[in-house]
Amino acid sequence: MIADKMVGLVKGSSAIRAMFEEGKRLASIYGAENVYDFSLGNPNVPAPAEVNQAAIEILSEEKTIAVHGYMSNSGYEEVRAKIANSLNKRFDTNFTEQNIIMTVGAAGGLNVILKTLLNPGDEVIAFAPYFGEYNSYVSNFDGKIVAISPNTENFQPNLTEFEEKISARTKAVIVNSPNNPTGVVYSEDTIKKMADILNKKQEEFSIDIYLISDEPYRELVYDGVEVPYLTKYYANTIVGYSYSKSLSLPGERIGYLVIPDEVADFSMVLGAANVANRILGYVNAPSLFQKVIGKCIDVEMDITPYNRNRELLYNSLVEYGFTCIKPEGAFYLFVKSPVADEKEFCEEAKKHNILVVPGSSFACPGYVRIAYCVAYETIEGALRGFKALAVKYQLS
Repeated sequence: MIADKMVGLVKGSSAIRAMFEEGKRLASIYGAENVYDFSLGNPNVPAPAEVNQAAIEILSEEKTIAVHGYMSNSGYEEVRAKIANSLNKRFDTNFTEQNIIMTVGAAGGLNVILKTLLNPGDEVIAFAPYFGEYNSYVSNFDGKIVAISPNTENFQPNLTEFEEKISARTKAVIVNSPNNPTGVVYSEDTIKKMADILNKKQEEFSIDIYLISDEPYRELVYDGVEVPYLTKYYANTIVGYSYSKSLSLPGERIGYLVIPDEVADFSMVLGAANVANRILGYVNAPSLFQKVIGKCIDVEMDITPYNRNRELLYNSLVEYGFTCIKPEGAFYLFVKSPVADEKEFCEEAKKHNILVVPGSSFACPGYVRIAYCVAYETIEGALRGFKALAVKYQLS
């Protein structure tokens, strides 16, 4: 018999992955070109050419044992130094390689820092809608997720409820901006107010509250929008980053944590995070792609295709009568379901071979997430089905 905790996790297994598997099933019946799978945030824009070239050069120039061997649990010093220097140049920070830990993607980084910080029963606050895997990550370490109700007017965090729900058991707050699933970027004003609340509550309860900024979509922003770098607003901030989206490398599982000198108990947190990286079984981030990142530190991906998709999908759905806010970043639309039970709408969409994810997977029922990191032709092909759904629900 499997572990009791795993029984619940299996029953609540990711709706995103389930919909992805359903897409493969439908494609086997109707042909992939006739299935419009918007379930998974799997980048369809190729990795920049420099990434592949860097991998080839590293494998050609270096001895195999040097490429594929162990290193410090934190990762290669020279790669961490390059990341720190790049961040300092971009955000006017003062990091060194000592502040960087290479991780197995953003998910690995989040698990490392939660393992580092949480005691059983500690509370972790997340702002709905949020990436549903946060629930599993926190429960892995016997913590408790405290969800803040969604502000469906503009999907900026509900700071009034946030202040009310911080308690003496609050150990961490997770923020994700640009946000999955809404595409919203948390404004500088929002971040400043959040920092003020956190500072006040730390003093009130005589505790340390860590702000964990989950940033896999930082580079995917449109129309000149700027994403605040949170370490500049609140001293107890830890940043988790991934190259999965910014360089289209989701399967390579490469990212990093930033643990600034200013965080409470810096030396203990840094040391514990390195130990957590090892004992969670990661040991270290993938060696080859650490070196690839070192060569590609300033490479940028062309997000024009995502913006083109965003414009077509958003403008078309609004024209048909659907309600959603225009995303400022990432590659998701969060659309209000035309019926209260969004799972019913998801099932109706499947009749048109359209696969979307219910908002209840993000602690925000009544909405659906549409991942538009797909081929432009996929969106074009799906529009007839979306229009038929609008007609069925009398939206236009």
